[in-house]
Amino acid sequence: MAAKHAGKAWLGVCLVSLLTACSQGSGFSDLDKFMADTRAKPRGHVEPLPEFSAYEAFSYSAADRRAPFEPPLDVQLTMVDEKPISDIEPNLDRPKEVLENFDLKDLGMVGTLQGVSGNLFALIRDNAGGIHRVRTGNFMGQNYGRVIGVSETRIELIEIVPNGRGGWVERPRSLTLDEDAG
Repeated sequence: MAAKHAGKAWLGVCLVSLLTACSQGSGFSDLDKFMADTRAKPRGHVEPLPEFSAYEAFSYSAADRRAPFEPPLDVQLTMVDEKPISDIEPNLDRPKEVLENFDLKDLGMVGTLQGVSGNLFALIRDNAGGIHRVRTGNFMGQNYGRVIGVSETRIELIEIVPNGRGGWVERPRSLTLDEDAG
């Protein structure tokens, strides 16, 4: 076993001496010449960094104005000078009927009755559960709705609503028989 270690030591010594013998030549002369030439050349000049001004934050305070990238709107005040188109107005002097206290969406037709003289009455249920008789000429709803026709399945009304320009306009409405309310 000692012979084995001695052989390995001998091999190591041979390798080291071989490497040292090979390295003692002038193999680095070209590298030394390149380094000397590079050091002899004039060195470059690096420009200093430019000076920048400090950032100043801008607060946009014109949020309530027109957007800058949208074209301006032409506002014409033609509606101010217009006269109402019609002379329709609700009769505010007459006493209100009971069904005028309810909105039309809160009222529903639940049936009809025919009187001895042949007059047809509609039965209306309000949102409080009360039942009311209505015939042609009665008023109902909060928009001055006047009943103009009663049939077995439908009530025709004409409401008088504001037109948005200081006047009034008539609007037809109807209530149909609610089959599920029986």
